[in-house]
Amino acid sequence: MKKHAIYSVAAAGAIALTLAACGSNTAGSSTSASGGSSSSANSSSMPTVKMMVGGIDKQIYLPYQLAESLGYYKKYGVNVELSTEQQGGVGAEDAMASGQVDLAGAWYIHTVDFQSKGKNVVNLVQLSGAPGERIMCSPKANVHSGADLKGKTVGVTDLGSGTDELTQFIAAKAGLSKNDYHTIAVGAGATAIAAIQRGSADCVMTTQPTVGALENKNLAVPAIDLATSDGAKAALGGTLPSAGLLAQADWVKNNEDTVQKVVNALVDTMHWISTHSAADIADKLPQSFVQNSTISKDQYISGLNQDKDQFLPDGIMPAGGPKTIFDEEKTIGVDTSKINYADTFTNKYAQAALKLEGYTATSTPAGANG
Repeated sequence: MKKHAIYSVAAAGAIALTLAACGSNTAGSSTSASGGSSSSANSSSMPTVKMMVGGIDKQIYLPYQLAESLGYYKKYGVNVELSTEQQGGVGAEDAMASGQVDLAGAWYIHTVDFQSKGKNVVNLVQLSGAPGERIMCSPKANVHSGADLKGKTVGVTDLGSGTDELTQFIAAKAGLSKNDYHTIAVGAGATAIAAIQRGSADCVMTTQPTVGALENKNLAVPAIDLATSDGAKAALGGTLPSAGLLAQADWVKNNEDTVQKVVNALVDTMHWISTHSAADIADKLPQSFVQNSTISKDQYISGLNQDKDQFLPDGIMPAGGPKTIFDEEKTIGVDTSKINYADTFTNKYAQAALKLEGYTATSTPAGANG
């Protein structure tokens, strides 16, 4: 998503939470890689890539940091310098498209946005089959469906963001025009909570752990569930693939071996998520992600238990997912007439990763027809 408002967080280990200039093959530190068939490799000989995530402490984006915490990037022979977008700063997908970083942990829908503007960006591995979002509304707003948003003010992370586009899609499917409701930028975390608390927004579209914080403070209740695959299908009529790994197609062509290493790490991470509990996952993440001024660790784990099935265990773009995304883009006025489904994503790296580890794909893969 574009320009999420998040907090600066101190990440564990060798994570670099700073914006850095482009340069994907610089030498990393000379520590040993951890585990796996590449355990004997020295990290100084590994390729280094820069990845910015669209809110690295959000549950919807936890796989990117979890892969680092588990040591999986180095296990597969690559140094990944993680960074996170900041409130008011450049979005992760825009930083990638402009060459500030090599990879973006962001929503798949941005590949369609970029390609509609002539920028060849592709999705390399799919991490979630639902946005992980909920529209949280003040109990006084009496919102239970998209139609109930009429006359309401809805807070989104930023105007033009993925949450803004998704709000437009939900409203349009309910028969509302953009003039029937109002959107404002509220960011996430404490700023989104404050928007509900002071009444400047009737509802906010947000994710865990902000969802849990709003509920625990009795400020808002879930109105529309987009946090699970079943919820997304009920609200939108189909699977809505969200968090993925985005890159410029030219960069991918010149760095295929490195891309495969990164995808190997992420697919292995998705398998790990599918075979471990929410508490296990929380224990592997930086403390500041799971326990801070807005949420306790128990509340974080409770929210993750509730929404854990948004994560795909195999990294495969699910059948029907791209079609739902294209329907969303068309509905909000994006010209997709010259874009092919198959040009916006690839499953080949995820399939190679599954084969490498002997894992079985659980998703029916999307094809040329979405």
